[in-house]
Amino acid sequence: MLSSRVRLVATTARLVHSQIYSSSRSFMDLKALLCSLNDFASLSFAESWDNVGLLVEPSPPHTVNTLFLTNDLTEEVMEEALQKKADLILSYHPPIFRPMKRITWKTWKERLVIRALENRVGIYSPHTAYDAAPQGVNSWLAKGLGVCTSRPIHPSKAPDYPTEGTHRVEFSVTHTQDLDKVVSSLKEIAGVSVTSFSARADDEEQTRLSLNCTQQALMQVVAFLSQNRQFYQKTEILSLEKVIKDILCYSAVLFDKFICKKHKVVMKALLVSCFLYREESPVKVVALCAGSGSSVLQGTDADLYLTGEMSHHDVLDAASQGISVILCEHSNTERGFLSDLRDMLHAHLENKINIILSETDRDPLHVI
Repeated sequence: MLSSRVRLVATTARLVHSQIYSSSRSFMDLKALLCSLNDFASLSFAESWDNVGLLVEPSPPHTVNTLFLTNDLTEEVMEEALQKKADLILSYHPPIFRPMKRITWKTWKERLVIRALENRVGIYSPHTAYDAAPQGVNSWLAKGLGVCTSRPIHPSKAPDYPTEGTHRVEFSVTHTQDLDKVVSSLKEIAGVSVTSFSARADDEEQTRLSLNCTQQALMQVVAFLSQNRQFYQKTEILSLEKVIKDILCYSAVLFDKFICKKHKVVMKALLVSCFLYREESPVKVVALCAGSGSSVLQGTDADLYLTGEMSHHDVLDAASQGISVILCEHSNTERGFLSDLRDMLHAHLENKINIILSETDRDPLHVI
């Protein structure tokens, strides 16, 4: 009798432990998560030729506990995602771009679809929607240039982007323990959306907040900051001219200082593979575009083009106009954004799910 009672107590304890463990795990329904991702950066920002959104959908209902971020979805990355129990893969570049006529084991992209469906893993790609978003890839790339004013080379035609008069306010939170208090206070202001990300300044890791707000909300934000100076530092206020698809940045520094001193992040974080420059040429205007910038940057009046790749003849055209060029390889201008994206999505999704970065995702080219 005692033995049975012990077994009953042990069984009950295991059941309670299982229920506690189950309730501690956070999930989001796939459709709800997709809506939240669209709120973060609308797919309407994407170029018309692009293939964005949910590319592979497991049979419903499908819940997501772990969101897996990668720049490129290769078979090696897929294996890692499966080992880490991912429920949804966010691949910046769409692994499915051209139409597929069959799904067999013959090609690597077909195998990705098969493995995703067999293991009930969704695949989502934002691509150019994240290029265009105010807090997206090109804005991240521009941060490597230091403090400068910026405007888009090609304003977006996205219909649901906020109207003119919208502003972005960025500042560093002085003390981490004040972060929740500051965020909750700002979220109470109508017309304000808040995201957070990590950034390095003066060789220190800092938490920066990025706010998109209307003209009316801007006045309330400024009033809040004025009354709470102890919470923040290094504030920037930018007027958003629709979506920043590609950016013109304004600063003034000689090219050798630009490369070697003030903007070391360009060399270190972006892994510059080659550049064309005139050492004593002043850099006042930088035109940048993540990925392949040839068609976007061509004809743009600037002192320097910063992008992942350009055709040989486009580089020659730039040289003939006295424009310096920095090429970083295509995905080197994109992959580093994923760390910021992870932090911003954690805040945007209120830590409801796990978000992890791929460790095997890397540029397919090795410069030797």
